[in-house]
Amino acid sequence: MGLTARIRTRDGWAVSHAVVTVTDMTGTQVVRAEADGEGAVRDTTALAPGAYTVIVTAVGYAPVASSAIVTASGRAEVGNVVLARQGGTELPPPGPWTIDPAHSSVGAVAQHLGISSVHGRFTEFAGRIEIAPDEVAKSRVEAVISAASIDTGNGMRDGHLKSPDFLDVATYPEITYRSTGLTFAGSDRWTVHGELTMHGVVRPVDLDLAYLGTGADPWGGTRAAFRATAELRREDFAMNYNQVLQAGISAIGTTLRVELDIQAVQGETLPSA
Repeated sequence: MGLTARIRTRDGWAVSHAVVTVTDMTGTQVVRAEADGEGAVRDTTALAPGAYTVIVTAVGYAPVASSAIVTASGRAEVGNVVLARQGGTELPPPGPWTIDPAHSSVGAVAQHLGISSVHGRFTEFAGRIEIAPDEVAKSRVEAVISAASIDTGNGMRDGHLKSPDFLDVATYPEITYRSTGLTFAGSDRWTVHGELTMHGVVRPVDLDLAYLGTGADPWGGTRAAFRATAELRREDFAMNYNQVLQAGISAIGTTLRVELDIQAVQGETLPSA
Protein backbone atom coordinates (compact mmCIF):
# COMPACT_ATOMS: atom_id res chain seq x y z
CA MET A 1 0.00 0.00 0.00
CA GLY A 2 1.04 3.65 -0.34
CA LEU A 3 2.46 5.79 -3.11
CA THR A 4 4.57 4.66 -6.07
CA ALA A 5 5.86 6.72 -9.02
CA ARG A 6 8.75 6.99 -11.47
CA ILE A 7 10.07 10.46 -12.32
CA ARG A 8 11.76 10.90 -15.70
CA THR A 9 12.92 13.59 -18.12
CA ARG A 10 11.44 13.69 -21.61
CA ASP A 11 14.30 11.57 -22.92
CA GLY A 12 13.84 8.92 -20.22
CA TRP A 13 16.49 9.85 -17.65
CA ALA A 14 15.78 9.56 -13.93
CA VAL A 15 15.27 12.74 -11.90
CA SER A 16 16.73 11.62 -8.61
CA HIS A 17 16.09 14.84 -6.68
CA ALA A 18 12.36 15.08 -7.43
CA VAL A 19 9.83 15.55 -4.62
CA VAL A 20 6.28 14.17 -4.79
CA THR A 21 3.59 15.77 -2.64
CA VAL A 22 0.08 14.34 -2.27
CA THR A 23 -2.79 16.49 -1.00
CA ASP A 24 -6.40 15.57 -0.31
CA MET A 25 -9.41 17.50 -1.62
CA THR A 26 -9.13 20.03 1.22
CA GLY A 27 -5.58 20.88 0.20
CA THR A 28 -4.05 19.14 3.22
CA GLN A 29 -0.73 17.42 2.60
CA VAL A 30 -0.95 13.71 3.36
CA VAL A 31 2.27 12.39 1.82
CA ARG A 32 5.64 13.92 0.89
CA ALA A 33 8.29 11.64 -0.59
CA GLU A 34 11.59 12.03 -2.43
CA ALA A 35 12.74 10.04 -5.44
CA ASP A 36 15.71 7.71 -5.05
CA GLY A 37 18.75 7.50 -7.31
CA GLU A 38 16.71 5.74 -9.98
CA GLY A 39 13.96 8.36 -9.95
CA ALA A 40 11.61 5.97 -8.13
CA VAL A 41 9.24 7.00 -5.34
CA ARG A 42 7.99 4.39 -2.87
CA ASP A 43 6.11 5.47 0.24
CA THR A 44 4.26 3.03 2.49
CA THR A 45 1.83 5.54 4.03
CA ALA A 46 -1.69 4.09 3.72
CA LEU A 47 -4.13 6.42 1.98
CA ALA A 48 -7.86 6.52 2.57
CA PRO A 49 -9.98 5.87 -0.55
CA GLY A 50 -10.81 9.01 -2.46
CA ALA A 51 -9.47 11.66 -4.84
CA TYR A 52 -6.07 13.28 -4.38
CA THR A 53 -3.81 15.78 -6.12
CA VAL A 54 -0.24 14.70 -6.87
CA ILE A 55 2.37 17.45 -7.37
CA VAL A 56 5.90 16.66 -8.60
CA THR A 57 8.66 19.26 -8.30
CA ALA A 58 12.41 19.30 -8.96
CA VAL A 59 14.97 22.09 -9.18
CA GLY A 60 15.41 23.18 -12.80
CA TYR A 61 12.16 21.57 -13.97
CA ALA A 62 8.61 22.83 -14.43
CA PRO A 63 6.28 21.38 -11.76
CA VAL A 64 3.61 18.86 -12.76
CA ALA A 65 0.24 18.34 -11.06
CA SER A 66 -2.23 15.53 -11.71
CA SER A 67 -5.18 13.82 -10.09
CA ALA A 68 -5.10 10.35 -8.56
CA ILE A 69 -7.86 8.07 -7.31
CA VAL A 70 -7.09 5.81 -4.36
CA THR A 71 -9.18 2.65 -4.15
CA ALA A 72 -9.89 0.44 -1.18
CA SER A 73 -6.40 -1.01 -1.55
CA GLY A 74 -4.96 2.22 -0.14
CA ARG A 75 -2.53 2.53 -3.05
CA ALA A 76 -1.78 5.50 -5.29
CA GLU A 77 0.04 4.19 -8.34
CA VAL A 78 1.03 7.34 -10.20
CA GLY A 79 3.16 5.57 -12.81
CA ASN A 80 5.62 7.54 -14.97
CA VAL A 81 5.75 11.30 -14.48
CA VAL A 82 7.63 13.25 -17.15
CA LEU A 83 9.20 16.58 -16.19
CA ALA A 84 10.16 19.27 -18.70
CA ARG A 85 13.07 21.62 -18.16
CA GLN A 86 12.16 24.99 -16.66
CA GLY A 87 11.38 27.34 -19.54
CA GLY A 88 10.72 24.42 -21.86
CA THR A 89 14.37 23.82 -22.70
CA GLU A 90 15.77 20.30 -22.91
CA LEU A 91 19.51 20.05 -22.33
CA PRO A 92 21.69 17.66 -24.34
CA PRO A 93 21.50 13.99 -23.30
CA PRO A 94 23.53 13.23 -20.17
CA GLY A 95 27.06 11.90 -20.37
CA PRO A 96 30.37 12.99 -21.87
CA TRP A 97 30.67 15.45 -24.77
CA THR A 98 33.93 16.31 -26.54
CA ILE A 99 34.57 19.83 -27.82
CA ASP A 100 35.31 19.86 -31.55
CA PRO A 101 38.02 22.51 -32.22
CA ALA A 102 37.42 22.36 -35.99
CA HIS A 103 33.90 23.68 -35.52
CA SER A 104 34.45 25.88 -32.46
CA SER A 105 36.18 29.18 -31.77
CA VAL A 106 37.84 30.73 -28.72
CA GLY A 107 38.19 34.47 -29.18
CA ALA A 108 38.96 37.65 -27.26
CA VAL A 109 38.40 41.32 -28.02
CA ALA A 110 40.41 44.22 -26.58
CA GLN A 111 40.02 47.95 -27.06
CA HIS A 112 42.77 49.57 -29.14
CA LEU A 113 43.75 53.25 -28.87
CA GLY A 114 40.46 53.95 -27.17
CA ILE A 115 38.58 54.08 -30.48
CA SER A 116 38.46 50.57 -31.97
CA SER A 117 38.83 46.89 -31.16
CA VAL A 118 41.43 44.23 -31.85
CA HIS A 119 40.10 40.69 -32.29
CA GLY A 120 42.18 37.62 -31.51
CA ARG A 121 41.61 33.90 -31.27
CA PHE A 122 43.32 30.78 -30.02
CA THR A 123 43.64 28.12 -32.70
CA GLU A 124 44.64 25.13 -30.52
CA PHE A 125 42.39 23.98 -27.68
CA ALA A 126 40.54 20.94 -26.37
CA GLY A 127 37.83 20.31 -23.83
CA ARG A 128 35.22 18.03 -22.37
CA ILE A 129 31.69 18.60 -21.09
CA GLU A 130 29.93 16.21 -18.72
CA ILE A 131 26.14 16.65 -18.59
CA ALA A 132 24.79 15.33 -15.29
CA PRO A 133 21.86 12.89 -15.66
CA ASP A 134 19.69 14.41 -12.95
CA GLU A 135 20.81 17.58 -11.16
CA VAL A 136 22.05 19.99 -13.85
CA ALA A 137 24.16 21.95 -11.36
CA LYS A 138 26.45 18.92 -11.14
CA SER A 139 27.38 19.16 -14.84
CA ARG A 140 31.06 19.95 -15.48
CA VAL A 141 33.32 21.39 -18.15
CA GLU A 142 37.10 21.37 -18.52
CA ALA A 143 39.14 23.00 -21.25
CA VAL A 144 42.81 23.59 -22.06
CA ILE A 145 44.14 26.18 -24.52
CA SER A 146 47.60 26.45 -26.02
CA ALA A 147 48.70 29.99 -25.12
CA ALA A 148 51.14 30.08 -28.05
CA SER A 149 48.30 29.58 -30.52
CA ILE A 150 47.13 33.21 -30.15
CA ASP A 151 46.40 34.75 -33.55
CA THR A 152 45.39 38.38 -34.12
CA GLY A 153 46.33 38.49 -37.78
CA ASN A 154 49.56 40.41 -37.13
CA GLY A 155 52.81 38.52 -36.52
CA MET A 156 54.55 41.34 -34.64
CA ARG A 157 51.58 41.85 -32.34
CA ASP A 158 51.23 38.11 -31.78
CA GLY A 159 54.90 37.89 -30.81
CA HIS A 160 54.41 40.65 -28.25
CA LEU A 161 51.34 38.90 -26.81
CA LYS A 162 53.38 35.70 -26.37
CA SER A 163 56.17 37.57 -24.57
CA PRO A 164 56.55 38.05 -20.77
CA ASP A 165 54.65 41.36 -21.12
CA PHE A 166 51.47 39.35 -21.63
CA LEU A 167 50.95 35.56 -21.83
CA ASP A 168 54.61 34.57 -21.36
CA VAL A 169 53.98 31.33 -23.25
CA ALA A 170 57.49 29.98 -22.62
CA THR A 171 56.78 29.89 -18.87
CA TYR A 172 53.01 29.31 -18.95
CA PRO A 173 52.24 27.28 -22.09
CA GLU A 174 48.64 26.40 -21.16
CA ILE A 175 45.49 28.27 -20.21
CA THR A 176 42.97 26.05 -18.39
CA TYR A 177 39.37 26.38 -17.25
CA ARG A 178 37.56 24.06 -14.84
CA SER A 179 33.96 24.61 -13.82
CA THR A 180 32.88 24.53 -10.18
CA GLY A 181 29.11 24.88 -10.59
CA LEU A 182 26.19 25.81 -12.80
CA THR A 183 23.26 28.16 -12.15
CA PHE A 184 20.02 28.40 -14.11
CA ALA A 185 19.71 31.94 -15.54
CA GLY A 186 16.61 31.74 -17.73
CA SER A 187 15.27 29.93 -20.75
CA ASP A 188 18.23 28.51 -22.71
CA ARG A 189 20.68 30.35 -20.48
CA TRP A 190 23.00 29.32 -17.65
CA THR A 191 25.84 30.78 -15.63
CA VAL A 192 28.90 28.55 -15.47
CA HIS A 193 31.05 29.17 -12.39
CA GLY A 194 34.67 28.10 -12.69
CA GLU A 195 38.36 28.80 -12.26
CA LEU A 196 40.58 30.15 -15.03
CA THR A 197 44.33 29.57 -14.83
CA MET A 198 46.31 31.96 -17.02
CA HIS A 199 49.81 33.42 -16.76
CA GLY A 200 50.34 31.40 -13.58
CA VAL A 201 47.34 32.98 -11.80
CA VAL A 202 44.09 31.24 -10.82
CA ARG A 203 40.96 33.38 -10.67
CA PRO A 204 37.22 32.65 -10.46
CA VAL A 205 35.54 33.42 -13.78
CA ASP A 206 31.85 33.09 -14.65
CA LEU A 207 30.68 32.34 -18.18
CA ASP A 208 27.32 33.57 -19.46
CA LEU A 209 26.21 30.51 -21.40
CA ALA A 210 23.51 30.13 -24.04
CA TYR A 211 22.49 26.67 -25.20
CA LEU A 212 21.76 26.75 -28.94
CA GLY A 213 20.44 23.23 -29.49
CA THR A 214 21.32 19.65 -30.40
CA GLY A 215 21.26 17.85 -33.73
CA ALA A 216 22.67 15.00 -35.82
CA ASP A 217 25.91 15.40 -37.78
CA PRO A 218 26.94 13.86 -41.15
CA TRP A 219 29.12 11.24 -39.44
CA GLY A 220 26.32 9.54 -37.51
CA GLY A 221 26.93 11.40 -34.27
CA THR A 222 25.07 13.96 -32.19
CA ARG A 223 26.28 17.51 -31.63
CA ALA A 224 25.36 20.28 -29.22
CA ALA A 225 26.12 23.97 -29.66
CA PHE A 226 26.78 26.64 -27.04
CA ARG A 227 27.79 30.29 -27.00
CA ALA A 228 29.47 31.84 -23.95
CA THR A 229 30.93 35.21 -23.02
CA ALA A 230 32.95 36.61 -20.13
CA GLU A 231 34.94 39.70 -19.24
CA LEU A 232 38.46 39.56 -17.84
CA ARG A 233 40.78 42.21 -16.46
CA ARG A 234 44.42 41.77 -17.49
CA GLU A 235 45.62 43.00 -14.10
CA ASP A 236 43.82 40.11 -12.39
CA PHE A 237 46.22 37.76 -14.20
CA ALA A 238 49.39 39.79 -13.56
CA MET A 239 49.54 41.16 -17.12
CA ASN A 240 50.23 44.78 -16.26
CA TYR A 241 51.96 45.98 -19.41
CA ASN A 242 50.58 49.21 -20.74
CA GLN A 243 51.56 51.98 -23.09
CA VAL A 244 49.86 55.29 -22.44
CA LEU A 245 49.47 57.73 -25.30
CA GLN A 246 49.95 61.47 -24.98
CA ALA A 247 46.22 61.98 -24.46
CA GLY A 248 46.31 59.62 -21.47
CA ILE A 249 44.60 56.81 -23.38
CA SER A 250 45.93 53.27 -23.04
CA ALA A 251 47.13 51.73 -26.29
CA ILE A 252 45.57 48.42 -25.24
CA GLY A 253 42.49 48.25 -23.04
CA THR A 254 42.69 46.62 -19.62
CA THR A 255 39.49 44.64 -20.14
CA LEU A 256 39.15 41.65 -22.46
CA ARG A 257 35.85 40.34 -23.73
CA VAL A 258 35.99 36.56 -24.21
CA GLU A 259 33.71 35.07 -26.87
CA LEU A 260 33.26 31.30 -27.18
CA ASP A 261 31.35 29.47 -29.90
CA ILE A 262 31.44 25.80 -28.98
CA GLN A 263 30.30 22.69 -30.80
CA ALA A 264 30.59 19.43 -28.87
CA VAL A 265 30.21 15.85 -30.05
CA GLN A 266 28.44 13.29 -27.87
CA GLY A 267 30.91 10.73 -26.53
CA GLU A 268 34.51 10.45 -25.41
CA THR A 269 36.12 10.98 -28.83
CA LEU A 270 35.75 13.04 -32.00
CA PRO A 271 34.75 11.42 -35.32
CA SER A 272 37.62 10.42 -37.58
CA ALA A 273 36.18 12.33 -40.55
